[in-house]
Amino acid sequence: MEEIVRIKDLGFRYPDGTSLRFEGEDFTVHKGERVVMLGPNGSGKSTLLSLLLGLLRASGGEVDVMGVDPGKDYEKVRERIGALLQNPDLQIIAPRVWDDVSFSARNYGYGKQKTDELVGDVLKRLEIEHLKDKVPHYLSGGEKTKVALAGALVTKPELLILDEPFEHIDPMCRTEMIRLLNSVNRENGTAIILSTHNMNTVPLIADTVYLMAVGGRIVGKGTPKEVFSMTGALAECHIEPPVLGELFAELKKLGVDLDPSLNIKDAALTIANHMLSSEDKAGHG
Repeated sequence: MEEIVRIKDLGFRYPDGTSLRFEGEDFTVHKGERVVMLGPNGSGKSTLLSLLLGLLRASGGEVDVMGVDPGKDYEKVRERIGALLQNPDLQIIAPRVWDDVSFSARNYGYGKQKTDELVGDVLKRLEIEHLKDKVPHYLSGGEKTKVALAGALVTKPELLILDEPFEHIDPMCRTEMIRLLNSVNRENGTAIILSTHNMNTVPLIADTVYLMAVGGRIVGKGTPKEVFSMTGALAECHIEPPVLGELFAELKKLGVDLDPSLNIKDAALTIANHMLSSEDKAGHG
């Protein structure tokens, strides 16, 4: 698939002297790919996303987003990118929800009819049509997140960048958002780059996972199943493996080597099949 993001040996230094170096594995994203970044505080996840959005400028190395350096030429690609920042309050600035969600479409020169159509569609999709005339300041944290996400999705971007999108929402809203993001990815071919601390969401929304250690170094890359078996890299990143990962690791220590599962249903099926197989062998022994 076409590569739309590449980062190689990228450096950044904050005014207080804090330095980050995104090295180790090259960070790449392909068209339509769902990428999740996992790492502790201080690993530079938010900084990396800000560099991709042109909000910060690298001090060295290579950063390429759809053929441009976003620190220099973000205007050339901004219409193709949607973003949901970690704090929605910093993103929602208009007096009404409709004004905020429609901002990108109006700013890019869409006509009134097309803008109304796009805004109506995304509000309906996120089930927040009833909020269109509300003042964003008075909304709940979950509602603000949905409004900010609607603004990011309204023009159907090729790349969607989300910084800790599940931070301010309850488990039910999180499930709904994951379903929505996967639907957008599937229907529009939208690539997704997402940072999160929520381990249990990773198998539900990731094709590729990057493990990032303190200082920005990328110490692991693979599918969720591959990454969750990288016990050394997880420990280096101060990340506890998901409970199911620990379960299959303990079973392996006991001599039961099964292919790890990433959800309860598959895990139960794997273990049940193993038990039935063992009983069948014992019966024929």
